[in-house]
Amino acid sequence: MSRLAHLFLALCLVALTAQPVFAVKPDEVLANPALEARARSLSEHLRCMVCQNQSIDESDAELARDLRVLVRERLVAGDTDDQVMDYIVSRYGEFVLLKPRFNLRNGLLWAAPVIFLLGGGFFMLTALRRRKAGLQPEALTDEEQAALNKIVGRDD
Repeated sequence: MSRLAHLFLALCLVALTAQPVFAVKPDEVLANPALEARARSLSEHLRCMVCQNQSIDESDAELARDLRVLVRERLVAGDTDDQVMDYIVSRYGEFVLLKPRFNLRNGLLWAAPVIFLLGGGFFMLTALRRRKAGLQPEALTDEEQAALNKIVGRDD
């Protein structure tokens, strides 16, 4: 039993210490380490259009491989990081970015729940005030007041 426990412990340690395996194939790696580091950095910020919640650096999909190769080709051609990102976004749209760029449309999208919540609160507050104002009883006429006093038993 002790031998089996040691084997199980060894397997657990190997599983816990294994390095994450990236999808980048050896034939994709650039010879220049600086360009390769830039390519990896850019690839971490681009979404795999097939997997959608993975970066192209982590994905095994064919489209992700094509995008990784495209990023490396653009870097070898001399493009800056921003030019590479702009090129890919122009071809695949904003959805390819794992973190979308902030613009007015995105800002409105993020602000909409707050705006609706505040608008709904304002609407509820004004509706309650109007309702409360409408529930105020009208003053009794002299005849009604006299009849009420007679019923209650007060004589003024």
